[in-house]
Amino acid sequence: MSEMEGEHDSASESGDVVEAGESLHVESLKVDVPTQTANLTQTEAELEECTDSQELKVEIRSLSTAGQETQPDSALTGLSQDGFSQHEREIIKTSVNVGNATATVKILLMPEGHMMTMAFTIGLTTQDLKIHFASELRVPSDIIQITLNDVNTFQDVVVEIERATLKKPFLGGYRHKVTKTEYHHAAVQTIPRRRPDRGVEMFSRDTQTVELKSQAQQCTVNTSTQMTKIGCYVSNMKDKLITPGTYVTADEFHSKRLKAVITIQTYFRRWQAMQLTAQLRLDKELHLAWAEREEKRKTEEKEEQIRAEYHRRMNPEKKEDFALLYSALEKWRQEEVARINASLSEAERKAALCVLLEQETQFISSIGCHRIAARERNQEKAVQAFLDKCAAPKTWRAFDGIMTQMDTPQSIRAKELRDLYSSINLQYFSQEERLDVLLTLKHTVKEHDCKLTQQIVELIDREADLLRRGVKESNLEGLRKRISTLFLQYIKTPTFNPQVAKLLHVPQDPTQLRKNIYFCRGCSNYLPSTEFTLTTSTQVVGLCRRCSELDNEACRREDFSHYRTILKCLRKTEAEYSPDAKITYLLQEQDLRYLVDVVWGAQSALSAWNDLHDLVLVRWDRQWEWSPWNCILLTKDEAAPHHKVENVEKAYSVPFIRNIKHKHTLARKYFSQIPMMAEHLHDVDSKPAAHSDLLVTKPITMETK
Repeated sequence: MSEMEGEHDSASESGDVVEAGESLHVESLKVDVPTQTANLTQTEAELEECTDSQELKVEIRSLSTAGQETQPDSALTGLSQDGFSQHEREIIKTSVNVGNATATVKILLMPEGHMMTMAFTIGLTTQDLKIHFASELRVPSDIIQITLNDVNTFQDVVVEIERATLKKPFLGGYRHKVTKTEYHHAAVQTIPRRRPDRGVEMFSRDTQTVELKSQAQQCTVNTSTQMTKIGCYVSNMKDKLITPGTYVTADEFHSKRLKAVITIQTYFRRWQAMQLTAQLRLDKELHLAWAEREEKRKTEEKEEQIRAEYHRRMNPEKKEDFALLYSALEKWRQEEVARINASLSEAERKAALCVLLEQETQFISSIGCHRIAARERNQEKAVQAFLDKCAAPKTWRAFDGIMTQMDTPQSIRAKELRDLYSSINLQYFSQEERLDVLLTLKHTVKEHDCKLTQQIVELIDREADLLRRGVKESNLEGLRKRISTLFLQYIKTPTFNPQVAKLLHVPQDPTQLRKNIYFCRGCSNYLPSTEFTLTTSTQVVGLCRRCSELDNEACRREDFSHYRTILKCLRKTEAEYSPDAKITYLLQEQDLRYLVDVVWGAQSALSAWNDLHDLVLVRWDRQWEWSPWNCILLTKDEAAPHHKVENVEKAYSVPFIRNIKHKHTLARKYFSQIPMMAEHLHDVDSKPAAHSDLLVTKPITMETK
């Protein structure tokens, strides 16, 4: 151990730095001991501790209690390995012999700056202090011993702990949540490697290089020229003959510059003009192409509209199609009546009117035949859709977006009944095929014994007997129709087809139906409220839907398809602007017809276009909800730029605004009588008077001469 201490002391004296992970190093120890007494009253110690590459310094000073300070002999130059002279060692040994004498030491932990006071025995050595502080601070001593495991031998190696002379910066690491122990990154624990000194002083090129610039300067020193004279010959072989040129005045110079500037500006403006004309030409071509596309689109839409209307007239399927036919018939009748009244006299007029009446009767009969055929087709489609819905499998969307289908026993049963129903309604079967279908149907209905199945079996046997006798198929149509109707009734019975129970309408409670039952004055039936068409101006319940349609076909023959289209487009637009819009859903086709025909005159407010296919109702002021008193009738092409208007006062003229306000007043007066519509009038009262300075009507004064 003394050899290790000697090595350590020699390392300390040579100034080498010892470093280890967490260790203790006493750099210097200075003790001043009095010569006559061992009673120490004051000891100061400074200790500097460093864990994680920190340094510990201890400095001890002892002062006598008698007030006399003993100075060390500066002449003593012979020091031992631990840094003390022979005289000081004798004093320390004398002090150790003094019983239990102690010294109070102040310890300063650096660089944290924590101060503590501890008592130590005077006879302690430097190694004792190092060992004590190493155990207290839980850091290794200056020297550690490790064992190396070679191939077959073991060797003990003494490793000195090297101290760091600087505090490394913390660049990252981790802290244990429980023990609060810090773990630093490996790169942080290593001192940066210093480049070897090559003995050449180096500088950065960017900062050391000076930018040089050469510039000629006129010298102000007078010079002289050597000429040929007597006694001096100067060769003139390299002389140059210089003749003066034309003198240019300042005005000429500036005029030349101005001319050059004008030339440059001329070419530049010519280039600008060419660019502008090219852009205008391109804009014109684009506009013409757009106009051509728009014209083509309008033509195609018009042709498609005419084709659709012609198809509706030639193949009517819905109620709206037959209403269109009756409206066209009424227009034709009025034109013929006007022509007859204008061209014929009394007797001829009456005869022509009778012929016209017969033609009208034939047209009405033809329309009725088309309606019966359309009703049959629609009924067949409805039955087929009902059967398809019953036979549809259960479907749901999986987590990956794929639709999954599953057939249940009920859906399989419904699918079999649907296929069998389609088979018995097919035509152009041979006798054997028809008998096979009837036999399959008979076995299917025999699974349940009831009155309905007995009737079906009886009819099947009857048709099979008639087929064997060779009866024509035209004579069997009625019998086959009865079999199809009874089998459809069989399919709609939940006992035989459980899947149909989910699609049948459950009868409502009669006590609840009494609250919404009204009397129809046309057919004299009591019907629910859903069978009546009520407008916003209706005061009492009148005719039901069926009676209203019959009355329209017999008397007025009005077609509301155009107004229905306008109302549908209006509701769609308002739903995009405001999902909470209510007024548009209070209006019906009859109310919109009054607003379009009576208030706005069935024409555009800007261009007076009167084709109802091209007209739409939009907001007058887009900041407020649509209402009959905040709307304007425009074409589709005019409505698009009107939606972009921020302030209608600046966009339109004053007379036009007065005309629009007048129509709004008429609409407000008519629709304010409706209780449901009157609730929305408070919005208009709270609306700021944007046009308060504009009069609806302005008095006209005429000056008489």
